[in-house]
Amino acid sequence: MDKVRKMERVAALTKIMTDRPRHLFSLNQFSELFGAAKSTICEDITTIKETMGYFGLGIIETVAGAAGGVRFIPKVSDTDTDKILHELAFRLVEPDRIIPGGFLYMSDLLFTPHLMVKVGEIFMQRLAHLEPNYILTVETKGIPLAFMTARAFDLPLITVRHGSKVTEGSAVSINYVSGSSKRIQTMSLPKRAVPSGARVLIIDDFMKAGATARGMVDLTNEVGAKVVGIGVLVATAEPEHKLVEDYLSLLILHDVDEHTKVTDIRPVLTSD
Repeated sequence: MDKVRKMERVAALTKIMTDRPRHLFSLNQFSELFGAAKSTICEDITTIKETMGYFGLGIIETVAGAAGGVRFIPKVSDTDTDKILHELAFRLVEPDRIIPGGFLYMSDLLFTPHLMVKVGEIFMQRLAHLEPNYILTVETKGIPLAFMTARAFDLPLITVRHGSKVTEGSAVSINYVSGSSKRIQTMSLPKRAVPSGARVLIIDDFMKAGATARGMVDLTNEVGAKVVGIGVLVATAEPEHKLVEDYLSLLILHDVDEHTKVTDIRPVLTSD
């Protein structure tokens, strides 16, 4: 391999680390990749660290020790967080989003990658202290959001299904009462998906009474794992008391008037 110039190494290092947030890369790995001394790689990483810090793009963290290395931790500033949440709220109040029953059409936003990447990073920042091992969601609309959150955490994503799939082997299933339809539904989780004792963070797109989230908590308990937190993009203001506690919502839906086509949805800002 021809000698790689500093500018080329810095560009490649930045790409590698930002493609996999929070993943710990060893200096040996980079040294071998670029055919450069560790001291040279450290100088490159210092350059990246200073640039990321100057523009508020994230943090380059160095972990000392034999098993140490370097990793990129995304950072969304308070100003950018509030801007993103205001943008989502602004788009969600569009009159044609109202669906009978007091719901909002959100699929186009949930399946917009650049928005969900940022929302996933916001969840990671606000919930990193919970130290989860896995991200859990229920099919299907919440998957893009949960997947981007898993990416920001550098953790596996597990999807709870409505009914079991023979291709996933033996599963644990429970019945729960849907908060929206008030019907008894089934959700299942493959036994091999979550090891006993794992710390699980639930991420979903919408919460009304919290029945689905409650079902995921109960299902996680059934396989011997522990739910350490719950994050949802939108939660309704009513009912005030949900079937789960200690959840984080980024947007609060206060009212949907199907007759006037007026929606009252507000972001939970960093200053709140």
